[in-house]
Amino acid sequence: MAGTKEFVEADNAEAIITRIEHKSRKIESLLKQQKPIEALKTALEGSPPNTRDERCKSANWIVVHRAMMAIKDVDSLFSSLDPEYYDILMKYLYRGLSTGDRPTCDQCLRIHEKLTEKAGLGCILRSLADTVNTV
Repeated sequence: MAGTKEFVEADNAEAIITRIEHKSRKIESLLKQQKPIEALKTALEGSPPNTRDERCKSANWIVVHRAMMAIKDVDSLFSSLDPEYYDILMKYLYRGLSTGDRPTCDQCLRIHEKLTEKAGLGCILRSLADTVNTV
């Protein structure tokens, strides 16, 4: 199928997990420096992992979730987040909503509202229609 990404085989999953762990350490460092927006940008870089391995996807979700939950000022998030991250962020928001965890859902809904205002309804449609880049 033209235009689709090749997925990494399961034997390379360990290499992906190692990269996610490195990203996690970088995010924790940014959060300690009170830079939650930079942490979220870092978490979204290279997301979703180019694999069907659920361990990799779950590990990456944990990293994105950690950064997302640290955001206090949602308005300032979108003044400094590049539009290239909007669609993937929307995918992670829906994953967060699917957890049913109250604090996660509350934060996802706050970000969803502002993201929809900023990026429009097309962002929602693109994230729901994209079956290749699953998170």
